[in-house]
Amino acid sequence: MANANGTSTAQPNLDPEMDAIDKKGTLDKGLQPASSTDIGEMDGSEYSEAQYKKLLRKIDAYLIPMMFFCYGIQQTDKTSIGIQALFGMNSDLGMHGQEYQWLTTIFYLTYLVGEFPSTWLLQKYNMGRVLTLYMVGWSICLLCISACKNWSQLMALRALQGFFECNITPGFLMITGAWYRTHEHANRSLFWQSSQGFFSIVCNLILYGIARHVSKVGGIDPWRCISLFLGGLTLLGAVFAWFILGSPHEVKWLNEEERCMASARVIMNQMAEDTAGKKWSWEQFRECFRDPQVYFGFFNTLLACIPNGGITAFSSLMYQTFGFDAWGSMLYGLPRNGMYVVVFILVALYLRKFQNQRMWIMILSCILPCVGMLVMSVLPNTPDHKWVKWGMFDMTVVFSLAIFLGWSLITSNVAGKTKRTVVSALTLISYCVGNMVGAQVFRTKDAPRYVTGTITCCVCFGLEVILIIVWRLWYMYENRRRDRLAAESGLSEEELKQMGQQLGMQDKTDLQNPHFRYTM
Repeated sequence: MANANGTSTAQPNLDPEMDAIDKKGTLDKGLQPASSTDIGEMDGSEYSEAQYKKLLRKIDAYLIPMMFFCYGIQQTDKTSIGIQALFGMNSDLGMHGQEYQWLTTIFYLTYLVGEFPSTWLLQKYNMGRVLTLYMVGWSICLLCISACKNWSQLMALRALQGFFECNITPGFLMITGAWYRTHEHANRSLFWQSSQGFFSIVCNLILYGIARHVSKVGGIDPWRCISLFLGGLTLLGAVFAWFILGSPHEVKWLNEEERCMASARVIMNQMAEDTAGKKWSWEQFRECFRDPQVYFGFFNTLLACIPNGGITAFSSLMYQTFGFDAWGSMLYGLPRNGMYVVVFILVALYLRKFQNQRMWIMILSCILPCVGMLVMSVLPNTPDHKWVKWGMFDMTVVFSLAIFLGWSLITSNVAGKTKRTVVSALTLISYCVGNMVGAQVFRTKDAPRYVTGTITCCVCFGLEVILIIVWRLWYMYENRRRDRLAAESGLSEEELKQMGQQLGMQDKTDLQNPHFRYTM
């Protein structure tokens, strides 16, 4: 490969087993640091930090509000059946037995089926356009739900809705990786993910007002009005997403110089983003199944999403079991959503200042809901315990941090465009499986206490704590091993950094790049 001056630079020949490090623990002699001219064009040093900060403010101004809106409305659209159930959907459509639970299960089943095709499309074609078209698809499904006459029709539309909503999370993780540096991944991700709580508050208040008004004036059923409102709002968001979302070389709101600067800014991540092109690598695909961190992330999501599936589908109904009526269930559920927003923003600000703290927060966010679910399982549903159970249930809201911070580790620690795409898809598959299982463990026959469901959630949180501890120990071991081999190489810190950036620009994975270090 020739550099800008037409001279040749030696290229590393690394396989997934890190052949760049020989059996004696020294670096491959063929892997030499590039010339200063070569590095000057690839390490972003031609731009000042003042320029980068100015660009970062512009990036944040465009992307964060858009991702905040899109992710928030997606979460509200997905969970709106819980509110619709409070206002007559189940009785109007003649649902009985486990039919309500199947509305959540079918959603995640088609979400799972659509995961690999959607992530392939996100890598192969314009990321922003793919995301927007999927948004239009699920907004149409929501609008059509308002016209459902029976459970079968609703099941079909929920299946389509799950298929169209499956790419929003991997898409936003890809966008975060393409635009932000490693130390910015966690706090930026938490900012747009905090929209779930914010939109639950705002939309629940709006839906409360819609249902109240329609109940008084008559006409169309309140739960149908909810679908019309959410579908229209989602369609409006898709219009703006068409012009804003995408990678640095896809969006129109940056000039050519800003596009180059945006790409140069993330070179230090040692991960290829736009530079990787659209080529699919089967070698990286196979590596995913040899990497321990892939399995840690998979099972972390699975264990967290079994409780998530039950809590998402039954949160509104749980408040009714404490002794609140339909209106009270909606209103007294708002503090939980407020806690969600506050906790996510506080953790995002904390991680902005302190690095390598993500996994400690993940552990804490599993311990608290484990305690909350255990108390809910033990206490009976009596007026004396109503507010205690309400408080314990609200305390479980922090469990979402373990899911989302685990996802942010994919953005920070999985290098290689194809590998990150596959790992995102695998993680979202475990997300679907967990939510499907969770929706079924809260059985109708166990009402009103749902002891089987709450005990299952408690066990999952306990297992997740153990998993995260082992996961962190693996990262620590791997970083120390690489530090030891780097020290034995005799190369300077700057030379090692340059070589790591070179490999990152060549779309090498974290296992293929011996200079890559994992964040925690």
